[in-house]
Amino acid sequence: MKSFTELKSYQALHKHFQEISNAHMREMFRFQKNRHKRFSLEIDDLFFDYSKNRICSETIDKLCALADESNLKRKIESMFNGERINSTEQRSVLHTALRLSKDTKLQIENIDINSQIQETLDKMAYLCQKIHTKTLRGYRGNVFTDVVNIGIGGSDLGPKFVVESLSGFHETNLNFHFVSNVDPIQIQELLSKLNPKTTIFIIASKTFSTLETMTNAKAAKDWFLAQAQEKRFMKNHFFAVSTNREAVIQFGINPNNTFTFWDWVGGRYSLWSSIGLSIALAVGMKNFKALHAGARAMDEHFRHMPWRQNIPVIMGLLGIWYQNFFNTSAHAILPYCHRLTQLPNYLQQLDMESNGKSVDLNGTVVNYTTGSVLWGGQGINGQHAFFQLLHQGTQLIPADFIACANSETSNNKEHQIQLASLIGQTEALMKGRNKEETQQTVQATKTSNGENDDNIQHMVFDGNRPSNTIILKSLTPKSLGMLIAMYEHKTFVQGAIWNINSFDQFGVELGKKVTNQALSLFENVDTHSKKQHSH
Repeated sequence: MKSFTELKSYQALHKHFQEISNAHMREMFRFQKNRHKRFSLEIDDLFFDYSKNRICSETIDKLCALADESNLKRKIESMFNGERINSTEQRSVLHTALRLSKDTKLQIENIDINSQIQETLDKMAYLCQKIHTKTLRGYRGNVFTDVVNIGIGGSDLGPKFVVESLSGFHETNLNFHFVSNVDPIQIQELLSKLNPKTTIFIIASKTFSTLETMTNAKAAKDWFLAQAQEKRFMKNHFFAVSTNREAVIQFGINPNNTFTFWDWVGGRYSLWSSIGLSIALAVGMKNFKALHAGARAMDEHFRHMPWRQNIPVIMGLLGIWYQNFFNTSAHAILPYCHRLTQLPNYLQQLDMESNGKSVDLNGTVVNYTTGSVLWGGQGINGQHAFFQLLHQGTQLIPADFIACANSETSNNKEHQIQLASLIGQTEALMKGRNKEETQQTVQATKTSNGENDDNIQHMVFDGNRPSNTIILKSLTPKSLGMLIAMYEHKTFVQGAIWNINSFDQFGVELGKKVTNQALSLFENVDTHSKKQHSH
């Protein structure tokens, strides 16, 4: 297969970029009165407006041609059909299978995948029912009050993000805590506030050997046994989500308390699996399945809609437009919804661990940029922090603005302020303010210090800064599922067009290996020191 930059569609886009790169969006809006409608899409309760981008209809046509020449359609089908598209590890990539409807058949290598998934979901539902009805209690008969999820990476970021985002849908009075940092301060401070008689621990690790997770798991186990005294009492308090049943048993967890998942579930795509046990315990299985239903709706949209009507495809193509033609290196995620505060952290792993690659599927070092630096934070807070750089900095940073049309509270005025802020910021980034407009503003408000040209220039905004606006009708399990799946598929689109493997993470593995080598040096020093003291 040709290199990304050798494709005819890439060359056509490069020529088009030279023709359009200096065009200003305010002029585009001036001459296209229906631009908002032309460049916006909708699926169920999710609205996507990409009109504030440095594009015209021809740009989208040429980007879609790039998707065609990159064989995007075939690659999408390969993923959904369970082909081993994770070629370096010879694995299927089937997080989409985790949200299939109950009656859907999917056989991979003569194995009924969906029946295994449904069996695990039923087991999760049974545990949730026992805990929610207080049938399952602590070793002294106490009702559970706290759930501690111990994991790292996808075993932490996904569940933590969803549990917090759907806090308005919690069906229990349980308190949820997430431990990932191996710094002992995090778990020690948490355990000091908990009661072992009323605490559940979920140890989430695919291999059950991840250094940070197992270090924290051992600390939790030691704390529990120091007060419970007997290992048999762990049965009602410790649960494992892992593919390594033997390691779980060796740790001391009852094998019946083990929830499995499969090697075709990548960590950053795993919240839909039993890794989402803490989510199910928080919002109940009905809402957990509604989360799946939202993702499933986005899956169908992504799989079947033409490129121009396909939200994840358009998002992925726009990212390539800026990164490979405008030479941008970063992308901002800006939620204007307090519940979505953890979204940037979650998407950082999803995007950067997936597409932070420098070798294509043929094993060739690429000569083009892949993987954007994804960052962000709450939009309202960001306006008083890093938005200065977005508006007047020397770097062009595309941004996603995300909000909910309806508030879950009765404080409509505050909600209106949030929405007005989002609209105002995207409009200001797009239009900017030229020198003449700035002079008129200064004269009208009389705020200039001397009102000379040097000061005026400091208040000029070039504008022409791109953004997408994503509006959920309301933040519900279903709409959140759609939002997450949308970003999953956007990430896939970019990896597919760059011809890289978005599903391995050898950079992570190298770091683990070198960490263990460094740790052995400390252990050797400790052993040598103990021998000296013994003499």
